[in-house]
Amino acid sequence: MSLGHALLASPKLFELILLLISVSAGVFGAILGLGGGVIIVPALTLIFGIHIRYAIGASIVSVIATSSGAAATYVRDRITNIRVAMVLEVATVIGALFGASISTRIDPSHLYGLFAAMLIVSAWLMYRKKPKGLRLAVAEKGSWAEKLRLNSSYPDFQLKKEVSYGVTNVPLGFVLMIGAGVISGLLGVGSGALKVPAMDTAMSLPIKVSSATSNFMIGVTAAASAGPSYMRGNIVPFLAAPVALGVLLGSYLGAKIMMRLRNKRIRSLFIVVLLLVSLEMALRAFGIEMEMGR
Repeated sequence: MSLGHALLASPKLFELILLLISVSAGVFGAILGLGGGVIIVPALTLIFGIHIRYAIGASIVSVIATSSGAAATYVRDRITNIRVAMVLEVATVIGALFGASISTRIDPSHLYGLFAAMLIVSAWLMYRKKPKGLRLAVAEKGSWAEKLRLNSSYPDFQLKKEVSYGVTNVPLGFVLMIGAGVISGLLGVGSGALKVPAMDTAMSLPIKVSSATSNFMIGVTAAASAGPSYMRGNIVPFLAAPVALGVLLGSYLGAKIMMRLRNKRIRSLFIVVLLLVSLEMALRAFGIEMEMGR
């Protein structure tokens, strides 16, 4: 009998282990702006042998929990740029609706391959941007950022000072978010892995602001998809309860940790995660699903 099946036969032990994994997922999700699905889905499928659709259902719950735990802290401490989030969320929703409407007409394997390539490019761009110090864009007069009042500042607890920043390339960021939404709608995956690089590299937001703003946005997107997923039976309380509790706690801790990390360290960690997710997408492109534990 496999490890996964043995643990499932002991519900209390299974829930305890899943709770601990979910705390870790919440910490990483809050720091990187990805939600907890990057850890939850592989853990449920590879370790416990849970079917992928139930793992994705638990992932949706983890994203909502991450956003609930981290976003409140980031908004309170003025890390999140709410105006940027609202503008870009419109683009993401437009893209997601379009992606969902054409999802049955396109071969998913090609899309997984495209997503993997996009993540690798994003990782490379973020690596090239790795700064020796904190370099921020200057607010441009007459720009879309100025018209929409997107330029802002945030308190950097690690640097112990208020950091002002300008937002650049708003139209490009809007287009990239439409693309992220399309990918999300087509593949049923979270688009945090594309949102953070887009805000970081194209729009010149500080990495901490990009992560915090992504956390705010992914909660809205996941909440919209939670209802249909529950109606289809993909969200199982047996999985969702320990995941939600653990991720909520972990995301609260992760938010506290993130604000005291160096920007360079957050960027390096995000690049590693992007490469790991791109590997998973590449495997799916070749028909290798993350269900080996089943």
